Amino acid sequence: MGKDKHHRDWILRRCCGSIAACILTLAVLVGFIVLVIYLAIHPSKPSFYLQDVQLRNIDLSDPAISLNLQVTIASRNPNDRVGVYYKTLHVFTTYREEPITVPVELPAIYQGHKDVSVWSPVMSGESVPVGQYVADAMRQDIAAGYVLLHVKVDGRVKWKVGSWVSGGYHLFVTCPALLAASGGNVGGAFAMSATAGGGAGGNATVSLKFAQAADCTVDV
Repeated sequence: MGKDKHHRDWILRRCCGSIAACILTLAVLVGFIVLVIYLAIHPSKPSFYLQDVQLRNIDLSDPAISLNLQVTIASRNPNDRVGVYYKTLHVFTTYREEPITVPVELPAIYQGHKDVSVWSPVMSGESVPVGQYVADAMRQDIAAGYVLLHVKVDGRVKWKVGSWVSGGYHLFVTCPALLAASGGNVGGAFAMSATAGGGAGGNATVSLKFAQAADCTVDV
């Protein structure tokens, strides 16, 4: 009787060991296949470009900044076999690392192979509190004939290969937007004006324009 029980225990242990070994082998095999697929496709991060900036107004009459602007941002998926899902994207504008607009949510989209997507969000900030040195620096920049803003996109992306969709990855994009003074009357898509309040001279209106389309830095 004892011998039969010992034999059954031995068989049970062998079965459990074999099942565990099979599960481990399967997990390693699946992980290896996923690694091979990832190395084979090796998704490249998307490229972003700032195509246009239209500054409707900017007010520095208070120790805060108020402005309204519209930007056009393009994104290109450089991959041949990998699609990109853009999830929960938010765009905002900064000056000297200080946010000066409220984040605006961009529509979530799917971007196919080699596709290009374009967004044209309108951003604004009403009496956004900034350090006094930031407001003073912007007044000086406007008086000097140029202002360097940064348009930033913060969100998450997923990769898609066939029916397989990856987990989410953090996406952060920074686009330099150089606005420069122009001589004479300016018209067209790049025309903009800014009013710099304060100071002994009161309000002074200057004409600025978006200097040139710019490549953006992308971190994924």
